[in-house]
Amino acid sequence: MTPVLALVLALSLPAEGTLIVLDKSDATASIHSDAGGPARLKLPTGRGPHEVAVSPDGRTAVVCDYGEQQGGSTLTVLDLATWQVARTIDLGEYRRPHGIVYQADGRHVIVTCETNQALIRVDVEGAKVVRAFATEAQASHMVAVTPDGARAFVANIGSGSVTAIDLREGAILAQIETGAGAEGIAVTPDGREVWVGNRAADTLSVIDAEWLEVRATLECATFPIRVEITPDGKRALVSNAESGDVAVFDVAERKPVARIAMALEAVEGSEQRLFGEQFGASPVPVGIEVAADGRRAWVANTNADLVTVLDLEALRVVGRIQTGRQPDGMAWSPLAPPPPPKATDGPDAGR
Repeated sequence: MTPVLALVLALSLPAEGTLIVLDKSDATASIHSDAGGPARLKLPTGRGPHEVAVSPDGRTAVVCDYGEQQGGSTLTVLDLATWQVARTIDLGEYRRPHGIVYQADGRHVIVTCETNQALIRVDVEGAKVVRAFATEAQASHMVAVTPDGARAFVANIGSGSVTAIDLREGAILAQIETGAGAEGIAVTPDGREVWVGNRAADTLSVIDAEWLEVRATLECATFPIRVEITPDGKRALVSNAESGDVAVFDVAERKPVARIAMALEAVEGSEQRLFGEQFGASPVPVGIEVAADGRRAWVANTNADLVTVLDLEALRVVGRIQTGRQPDGMAWSPLAPPPPPKATDGPDAGR
């Protein structure tokens, strides 16, 4: 989220916004009030939905249908004004879409496609791929974009690197080695730094976004898998899948200031999930979404089927949200959520 958008949203927030949570095993997008509570509605997606992005006006969400055993090749578009699936976009040859960012024009998204070692630009309204950018790296997974929209940074798990791409010229600017399992990635609101979580190395890399060089390597807790920067640019939040916590770093000082334990355990049957028994009883925190005002964050605990709510001022857990199976990617919209289903609607209401 850009600083300008965050400021606009913060100044115009309704009493209740919407939190979209993707449930990977259920192939659904659960629609929640950002204040908590059970899902107001569940909308169908393609198989294995992993990441989601909301348009600048908050009215549209685009879901990456990553797939399961067979790689996915679609995006599911959700209309957040009518609470319906608007359309499904066929990506053709491009498979395993994962990381996604909405562009400032409100019409296009850019999406990583692992199988193709590519980043693509998709016209959401026209439902078509309009440009492709090669990453020339293995398992191009997550993407972050500078506030001016000029550069994209793609984290490549298999190559342990970040590909910097000029989105206007379509050229690779640099292949930046960071660390084994580079995955989580975020650009600071001022556009000066890129923070990367190297999940297999248990480190964070801080990249100079102009000079495209690693300026610092920071030790982290185990399996740092996602990184988010608060809207004021002061803190970096890192979800650590194995140690089951969120590490909080001071961005300016590049030092840890807190670790917030999720205080949860994996649900029964987690050995059948994406990470299996790799992390034991850890709830496997992955996706992070930060509120526009920077006061709260939501953390998806993939193996506990819960989203944990964090107070970023007190740096503590303040709530839980029950989700579907394997929650992961999340996004926030300033639009108010649909009303709760009536008690007489039955257990499948809203599905």
